[in-house]
Amino acid sequence: MESKLERNILEANKVRRDCYRKVAHVLIFVVLFAIWLISYVFVANFERWRGKSKITVTPTNNNMIYQYLKLLTNRDSVSSVLFNFGWFYYVLFFTFYIFVLIMLANEFTRKAKYLSFPLNFIPNLVLFDDEKRNYGTYLYFGIGQLFASFVCPPMVLFAILGISSLADLMTSQIGMRYGKRRIHWNRDKTWEGNLAGTAIAFIIGIFFIGIIYSIIFAIAFLIFDAITNHPMKISDNLLIPIGLALIFVIIRFSFDLNYTPLILQILS
Repeated sequence: MESKLERNILEANKVRRDCYRKVAHVLIFVVLFAIWLISYVFVANFERWRGKSKITVTPTNNNMIYQYLKLLTNRDSVSSVLFNFGWFYYVLFFTFYIFVLIMLANEFTRKAKYLSFPLNFIPNLVLFDDEKRNYGTYLYFGIGQLFASFVCPPMVLFAILGISSLADLMTSQIGMRYGKRRIHWNRDKTWEGNLAGTAIAFIIGIFFIGIIYSIIFAIAFLIFDAITNHPMKISDNLLIPIGLALIFVIIRFSFDLNYTPLILQILS
């Protein structure tokens, strides 16, 4: 009886610490979305005051690959490319890069012998023992999101960030609390958690990238989550954002398939 009680307490602590650890990722998503939303409402009201009906998003201008190719092929295109990115790009990514730099600095100094950072105590409270000995998963989260930010426009980055945080949190929590059917090639994960995360990924995608991309991203999330750690020795915090970003870039550049953010239609 005592050993069973100890196992239950240990499992409860594991679930709780996993939640605390991943809530930080969710907070980054929520804060960035709040900043973008406030900025959007402010600019939309300003544009209405100027006599314009709504804010428009030109798909070609927000195709990052097109913009990078323009920079490489036309040396005089710097100003036009910077203008095409739009105000929301700079509001969002400036704040995003601050978060990422804090995460990277905190983790690298935590592992350094002679350097420190004011937030070094936080990982020791939420990381598991094996993560304390190595680099924390939030380091891979920051690197993955940083890559996505370089190749994806704001709405797509929001989708990837939301999927990487909310869907990943739902996957682990449902799997730990209610999971019964283990994925036979990845015994650390369950189908209940995997499908719950996939459903959240689909819902998030609809709001930021429309129905077609949300289906694609949800299927990709289901596959990536099922193969991370086993058989692929890679963190899902790294594979999911990089994989989704590459999928978007390939489809967007090859087929010029536009995304239709529901959130922009609601706000307009």
